[in-house]
Amino acid sequence: MHSSIRVWVTMLLIAGLSACTTIQLEPLPEGMTDQPPVDWQDRSAKLSSFDHWQLSGKLAVRQPSDSGTAIINHWIQEGEAFNLALSSSFLGMGSTNLKGVPGFIELTLSNGETYRSGDPDALMEAATGWQLPLESLTWWIRGLPAPDGDFRLLFDDRGELTMIRQAGWEIRYDRWHELQGDTPALPARITALKEDKRVRVVVSSWKDLKP
Repeated sequence: MHSSIRVWVTMLLIAGLSACTTIQLEPLPEGMTDQPPVDWQDRSAKLSSFDHWQLSGKLAVRQPSDSGTAIINHWIQEGEAFNLALSSSFLGMGSTNLKGVPGFIELTLSNGETYRSGDPDALMEAATGWQLPLESLTWWIRGLPAPDGDFRLLFDDRGELTMIRQAGWEIRYDRWHELQGDTPALPARITALKEDKRVRVVVSSWKDLKP
């Protein structure tokens, strides 16, 4: 009886161990850690308060249906309000201006046609064909996760942010701009990937507009 019980318990343990081996934990990329550096809380607080700024640069979008690039003439952020001016020959877009706040966008095309929507991403896709997570980009472009939704941060061995994983996107940070004053380094190039979509932003200049 005792021998049978031991065999039964042993079989249960083996079955349990076999079940455990089927649970796969996603390995970290080589040379990266999800443990933030000691100054991360201070850095992220300063970047969050850096909410009046202007940048210029270049945007590139690649997706299965089409691809294209645009010049970012300016991206002005004043708190939650943004003003984004793009120039592109892609699909005849010409000069496109986007103004909005979270949950609302106004898009003006080069021919003067203006569209408004409570769904910024859907309007951007309908007007240009580009799938851009505009509201999240406002945070990602500063090297921060968007406040809504779960996320994972990855850092290199120097404590630099190298990747944000959020909402199915993987945002990679390749280069940084060192600013004057108390503002931490800001991204010079980010690449956001989701399935077969890629959005790359190269920032040529940052400007602090804090009053």
